Order: sequence, then structure tokens, then C-alpha cells
Amino acid sequence: MPLSPHEALIYLMVITSASDRDMTDVELARIGDVVRTWPVFEDFNDDRVVGVAQDCQKMLHEKDGLEGVLARVAGALPERLHDTAYAVAFEVAAIDLEMRMEEVRVLQLIRRQLDLDTLTVAAIARAAKARLRTLT
Repeated sequence: MPLSPHEALIYLMVITSASDRDMTDVELARIGDVVRTWPVFEDFNDDRVVGVAQDCQKMLHEKDGLEGVLARVAGALPERLHDTAYAVAFEVAAIDLEMRMEEVRVLQLIRRQLDLDTLTVAAIARAAKARLRTLT
């Protein structure tokens, strides 16, 4: 069964969070925050987040693994949502203010799968870092 665009966006956040095999409470909370507050999710029932995340984790353990998930995600997203998709993934990776190599690798794979240009990627990264910066 094909993914909905909402499910595809959640899958990207899950694979980014799970990339280092450690889905932290901070990352999980951020996924919930994004689903509850970003306009792209306004008509999504946020009670479904856990189930969608579990479906993603199951798919990651199938034969095609991460590549299969990325292909399904790309097929589910209209091109106009590609930058939003990268932004939700980056949001989860940046929330703890340190990017692990595994997260960087997954973001690179997402960027390539969604065919995003360098300037768009840099703008999303800069905006997320500015938004998440603290005074201390």
C-alpha cells in the first residue's frame, strides 16, 4: 500500500532519528512537536504518529531496508513538498544541537533521493540552526 504524504514525512523523521540506533526522548518529542505544530500536518490525526513510526521501523528491517523506505517516501511526496520533507528530517537531526555522522549520512541520502539543490539544503540547515539556538 502506498504511503500518504503525511506518513512519508513521518518516515523521514523516524529514519533520521533512528540513524544512529538511538532514538532519544528529545528527538521523539520533536517529532511530536512537528506533527502537532507544522501547517503541513494540520489535517493529520496526531494519534497515528506512533503507529506510523512503528510501520517505518518494520519496513527498515525488510529486505530493501533504508533504500526501500527512501524510494517509497519519494514516491509518496509531490515535488512541492521535497524541501518541507528535508526540513522535517533536518529538524529532528538538529534538535540536540549535534549532528552525528549517521544523521549526516541519512540527510545526504534524503537530499539525493529528493533531488534537492545545495542552496535549498543550506537555507534549511541555517534556518533550523537559528531557530534552535539558545542563549547559553
